[in-house]
Amino acid sequence: MKNVEMKLSGNILTITVDVSQEFGLSSSGKSKIIASTEGNISIPDREEVKIGLNIYRKP
Repeated sequence: MKNVEMKLSGNILTITVDVSQEFGLSSSGKSKIIASTEGNISIPDREEVKIGLNIYRKP
């Protein structure tokens, strides 16, 4: 994961992202990557629940 923190409290998932960060251009070059799970992953303590997250901005 890049710049993504997840916390599960009971049944509430909280996702934290620092939107001031950048990790370069996407593979297509059309956007700047801010955060990504880099594919679908399980959320903490819940293997059966998956998340796929990409946060970006236009260059």
